Amino acid sequence: MSLREVRAFRTAMIKRASMRKLQAGLIGGMVFSTCLAGTAPADAERFDARRTYENLCASCHGMKGQGGTAPSMLGRDALKHPTADGMFGIIKDGNDLGGMPGYGEALSDPEIRALVIYIRELRERHARAEAPTPEPDSAGVYESQHHRFRSEVVADGLATPWSMAVLPDGRFLVCEKRGTLRLVNTDGSVHAEPITGTPAVFTQNQGGLLEVALHPGYETPGNAWVYLGFSDIKRRGGRDVSMTKIVRGRIDFARHRWVDEEMIYEAEARHYMPTRHHFGVRLVFDDGYVYFPIGDRGRQDMAQDLTVPNGKFHRVHDDGRIPTDNPFVGHPQHPDALPTIWTYGNRNPQGAAQHPATGALWSTEHGPRGGDELNVIEPGVNYGWPVITYGMNYTGTPITEKTAAPGMAQPVHHWTPSIAVCGIEFVTGDAFPNWENDLLVTGLAKQTVRRLRLDGNTLIEEEEIIRDRGRVRDVHLGPRGEVYVVFNQPDQIVRLTPVD
Repeated sequence: MSLREVRAFRTAMIKRASMRKLQAGLIGGMVFSTCLAGTAPADAERFDARRTYENLCASCHGMKGQGGTAPSMLGRDALKHPTADGMFGIIKDGNDLGGMPGYGEALSDPEIRALVIYIRELRERHARAEAPTPEPDSAGVYESQHHRFRSEVVADGLATPWSMAVLPDGRFLVCEKRGTLRLVNTDGSVHAEPITGTPAVFTQNQGGLLEVALHPGYETPGNAWVYLGFSDIKRRGGRDVSMTKIVRGRIDFARHRWVDEEMIYEAEARHYMPTRHHFGVRLVFDDGYVYFPIGDRGRQDMAQDLTVPNGKFHRVHDDGRIPTDNPFVGHPQHPDALPTIWTYGNRNPQGAAQHPATGALWSTEHGPRGGDELNVIEPGVNYGWPVITYGMNYTGTPITEKTAAPGMAQPVHHWTPSIAVCGIEFVTGDAFPNWENDLLVTGLAKQTVRRLRLDGNTLIEEEEIIRDRGRVRDVHLGPRGEVYVVFNQPDQIVRLTPVD
């Protein structure tokens, strides 16, 4: 783009920015957002990262970032400053030696951040196309950095399985999004009928039966508790409203029926919402407590509001009682905070697991477009959403330029672009000793299972062990540490077993 064209573009952008400010004053400060984070404005001239890249960058760097009169943006060594912050600075301030103008007058900081995310998407798309896909050899064996393993389908014919729990006798329970709890036999056959008597479930959009977990003392006489997490439905003002709910019960296997149900967590009716997404919910047990997240329900600013349950992790006793030592119980600065809250500023956590050695609670959290996070969940901590994020709106409009702020935790790792991060599990047991304490992470959009090696709270190794076999919803361990992977599209459960 010539200097004259740059100046013309700057002028147009500044005029547009001035008009936006005027419109914002007239309509009460409309903010840019996506259908999953609010309501996007109808203004056809709103900022779009792809269009801006094509207008400002493509003539020099190529439509796909492959380079032209300016260097390629693809590959690790293509840019002098390949990090997100480095790219942000170059776009804003320019590079006199390289002949690149700065766009700090034409683009706001949030818009520059969105443009950086789009460039990172181009780079990731290129890197993914160049990387070899993990494939089995002629004997059906996969090679990974520390183990060889086989993969076999152990259950098929399910309807969008979301979570599973392995029973002591080798059978397992699977919750299907449509609201049904299924029993899978040891030979992989799915019982012909769902377990009867389970709770009514709101199943629209992202709502459904989303989690099944066994109490750690399941085999103790008199226990046998099974926990379910799901989107509950109520009627208010003539329409359906919903919120995440947790119950426990037992299964009468002789009658194939859910019995003895007890409520573990239910939000007040006033907190139920008409939105149909971001329910969160994974269950982690520790020393008589159960931890679980509720997503922001598409109302992003509520994640910072301690008087509502969405956008938070919660902690209750495993029988539903509220612990008196939760971080906001009796808090002098937050007297109206909900007593179950453990953390806040969480967007939509989709994975949670306890580190087998340290006992720390880890979580994976969906970002918007970019900014999927891996976090260590600690009491009372603010994880920043939506004040800080490494992502932008799905439409390509910016959320904020801020990736950090005082008093808000940084993720251990973030995936930008997003992999649509989902369920996680730490590896223990005898099956994969060379993966001991490694974290398995699943991804929906990227159809991936990744193994992460951690040194304390530092990621030191990331390896993709499965790719492009379907949307990966969750991962669980069997009794010996064998790995079960829950797929959507195709809807099946696969078991990974080691090869000596």
